[in-house]
Amino acid sequence: MGNQSKFAEKVVASYNPKGAFIFLGAGLLDGEVIAAAKVNLALKMMNRHGLIAGATGTGKTRTLQLIAEQLSDAGVPVFLLDVKGDLSGLHQPGESNPALVERGEALEWPFVPSGFPVELFSLSGKVGNPMRLTVEDFGPVMLGRILELNDTQTGVLAAVFKYADDTKLPLVDFADLKKLISYLTDGPGAAEIKDSYGRISSSTAGTILRKLVALEQQGVSDIFGEKEFDINDLFGRVDGRGVISLLNISDIQDQPILFSTFLLSLLAQLFKSLPEVGDLDKPKLVFFFEEAHLLFKDAPKAFLTQVEQIVRLIRSKGVGVFFCTQAPTDIPESVLGQLGNRVQHALRAFTPNDAEALRKTVKTYPHSEFYEIDRVLTSLGTGQALITVLNDKGIPTEVVATHLIPPRAVMGPVDDPTYQQLVKASSMYTKYHESVDRRSAAEILAEKIQIQTERVEKEESEQQHSKSRGGRKSTRQTPLEAAQKAATTTLAREGTKLLARLANGLLAAMFRKRR
Repeated sequence: MGNQSKFAEKVVASYNPKGAFIFLGAGLLDGEVIAAAKVNLALKMMNRHGLIAGATGTGKTRTLQLIAEQLSDAGVPVFLLDVKGDLSGLHQPGESNPALVERGEALEWPFVPSGFPVELFSLSGKVGNPMRLTVEDFGPVMLGRILELNDTQTGVLAAVFKYADDTKLPLVDFADLKKLISYLTDGPGAAEIKDSYGRISSSTAGTILRKLVALEQQGVSDIFGEKEFDINDLFGRVDGRGVISLLNISDIQDQPILFSTFLLSLLAQLFKSLPEVGDLDKPKLVFFFEEAHLLFKDAPKAFLTQVEQIVRLIRSKGVGVFFCTQAPTDIPESVLGQLGNRVQHALRAFTPNDAEALRKTVKTYPHSEFYEIDRVLTSLGTGQALITVLNDKGIPTEVVATHLIPPRAVMGPVDDPTYQQLVKASSMYTKYHESVDRRSAAEILAEKIQIQTERVEKEESEQQHSKSRGGRKSTRQTPLEAAQKAATTTLAREGTKLLARLANGLLAAMFRKRR
């Protein structure tokens, strides 16, 4: 009993922030719930980012959901990636049952069902309101990532983007980018960029164009265009509660590089558009990055550098980022070191790779006098996690095995009629449903080429006309010119004869006079 009291005291001392917080659950010691050992997460520390990890089926998504619910209650907007399309149930209150009531009593946190304000988005526009970006805002590094370009090809793409920016050519969709690449490779722009930007080889341009066409054939190009998603629409509130924006990717799960890179581009947009705010009492937005391992797998160095930079700097804009994945080893060390809040569900050690991941994970936790970390991580049950977070002074808290509270909303999708009603009743439907096709690079370049073609044709015509009037006369004659030439020829011939007769007569007279 004394050990339990000491444990509870240490947990309370670590997890008792002075300001607003999220309640995660109560401590577990020797398999027993210690209700007094309450585990809280300070809201002001949520922009120091976090990690939610664990094997499949251990409760990561539900942990994500319970944190999102309490953020919404605190007036903090949330962005979630809905991988399977089953988070829309956040809109509806959950149903109570004896197990949930018992769990609430054990944790001294009564289960009170509640629904939350949600917005439903989709990259394809098929399972939610479309969330589009322009090609120029996506940028060459991220576009190079989804096209799976090498460093040289990505460098060429960067030069194309630089040219577009310098010459004020809007790159809205794939049609704009393809037109510009062709223009700068084999078109009139090839000579124009040679000195300032470098020549683009036909083979490199051909590779990029083929990959763009391949994405178009997969229907991916639909995410690029207008009306472009306004990043400020992620900051909605309803009756003081933060809106939970869900990006449903259930229809493009086979495009992991695409949707993970798209999420990073949203973070980049947030970073560019939001002002510096320093440390706030609570974050302006919390961004949950589901299936985070897909973002980093086989990623080129330039891309990883951009991820690291965004994660490091965006907290000063009041945005918290939580990565959700199976193991901490899925996250590069340069990024993992910036994640101050850790919720680790059970890990399995079925294979040598699993055992190695477990060993590395244990090393990332501080020593605990109450737990053998490796044993705890392999014995946690569903809805339980090993937790360490930053307290309100930024100091890592005591490592605690925690029995988590259950989410209060439905843990699953709403029915299809309700889903469709939520999509169409939203102001986002009116704003984004119809795409816009404005004058952009493709149209501007087509007009430029047309003007150049007409000018060349005009110059050639003028040169031809000038030749017909100049030193080398045309052999083709008008009837008047032919008549004038005939008359001139006849006159010259008769004049020559007359002069000859006059000369002969004059000579004959001179000879007669001498005689």
